[in-house]
Amino acid sequence: MKALERYHALPLPSTADEHWRFTDLRGFDPEAFSVNGARASSAGDSMLEIDAAGVAEATEGGIEIVRAPEEITFVALEDHERLGTLVGADDKLTAHNAALWQHGLLVHVPAGVELEKPLYVRVGNSTPGGALFWRLLVVAEEGARFTLIEESASADPELEGYSNAVAEVFLERGSKLEYVSIQNLSRGTWHFATHRARVGQDAELDWVAGGFGSRKGKVTIENRLAGQGATSRVTGAYFADGDQHLDYDTLQEHQAPHTTSDFAFKGVLRDRARAVWRGMIKVEKDAQRTNAYQENRNLLLSADAHADSIPGLEILANDVRCTHGATVSQVNRDELFYCMARGLSREEAQLLIVRGFYQEIFDRIELEPVRDALQSVLEARLLAG
Repeated sequence: MKALERYHALPLPSTADEHWRFTDLRGFDPEAFSVNGARASSAGDSMLEIDAAGVAEATEGGIEIVRAPEEITFVALEDHERLGTLVGADDKLTAHNAALWQHGLLVHVPAGVELEKPLYVRVGNSTPGGALFWRLLVVAEEGARFTLIEESASADPELEGYSNAVAEVFLERGSKLEYVSIQNLSRGTWHFATHRARVGQDAELDWVAGGFGSRKGKVTIENRLAGQGATSRVTGAYFADGDQHLDYDTLQEHQAPHTTSDFAFKGVLRDRARAVWRGMIKVEKDAQRTNAYQENRNLLLSADAHADSIPGLEILANDVRCTHGATVSQVNRDELFYCMARGLSREEAQLLIVRGFYQEIFDRIELEPVRDALQSVLEARLLAG
């Protein structure tokens, strides 16, 4: 009840707020969508073909655990002592999730357990005019090692909806998680997601994020390196066309010494699409010997496409190595001419250049089915233009 009261009391973010300066939510009314409707069907076809140890499917109507390994906890989320400790009711949108979520997934992998096959959850809005509030809680105990894939999609590419998702990830000492989050929602869906992870001593988080669908919204990715020797690696690819607007807000927070973070996001924009990335590396006073890097690269395929790339550093320690890079550019005319002079059409030449632009990102993705799926969806979108 307190979260609902907070939701009603807080204003919707506006362009007057620094982190929303380039994302205007005019036209979005969260009250206009029916909440967690009972009429729900399959979320549609998956981008991925993968042999998974655990499978769950969630829509507005509920969550179904299709298959679960015996040695771990892979169940519908109801309540947990860690729930809400990383993501509470911080703003109007997270308060909305905290107040109204009904369907979620708990993934708890005990100490020392290593899963050879990945875990997979598919989250889909399938009710026209519906709102889906999704919650994910992941706990990796000491020495646990596994892969978790979360795919958000829509049953109908023309469906209008509201997606509000929260993920809280805890990695204890010496654990390793490869977390893949892919968003391919319909063009009529407003999508908001807040992902926060706490990485403990000598733990490793390898995060792959893909963004291809939705109308407009914001995705927040925050990694807190809380234990000495903690490592996080975030790899992202996005593509937008038409009137799509993608907004990513990222934080690499180094709280302990000898921690490492590596962040690389690349995106291609076409037509009148827009993308926003705001990335911050924060190094606390005691986080000496930090090694942090972040980059965001954008390639524009049309004169009307636009990207805003805003890197930032906040460093309170004095023995660190922190660097960043950000670029926004059109397709290089010399590269285009070179390819076309060798017999390629303009479309074929552009596709070849885009492949090369993304290749560094694809090379960072260890899981082959995920790498293949991202390559396929990107090429399909390019060829459809």
